[in-house]
Amino acid sequence: MPAPFLFLAALNGFLVVAIGAFGAHALQARLLATGMADTFQTGVHYHMFHTLALLAVGMLALQNPDAKLLSAAGYLFLLGIVLFSGSLYTLSLSGITWLGAITPLGGLAFLAAWVCLMVYAFDLQ
Repeated sequence: MPAPFLFLAALNGFLVVAIGAFGAHALQARLLATGMADTFQTGVHYHMFHTLALLAVGMLALQNPDAKLLSAAGYLFLLGIVLFSGSLYTLSLSGITWLGAITPLGGLAFLAAWVCLMVYAFDLQ
């Protein structure tokens, strides 16, 4: 199961750099005018941090491809990226405020992914 997570990490790495650059250059005036630059940047930061976590899951899965906790962590990191960062990107660009209600679901997915990694690490001992 490692190859999908390595691919997804590489894809998300590409996307976060492209989204971050687009926000910093093409959208900067709009984001500053609407007061959403910090919100957008928070989405970029969490996207990047959890892309690196997804990469780590893929690397760990090379050693233990059948580890269900690693698989769960990988999918939860991906879900968190989509829900957390995706909702912040969309909120920043659309101004649709109810999207902020989705963001905590992404945060919960991130937390669950980190718990999966903790349990995986504990089980290694």
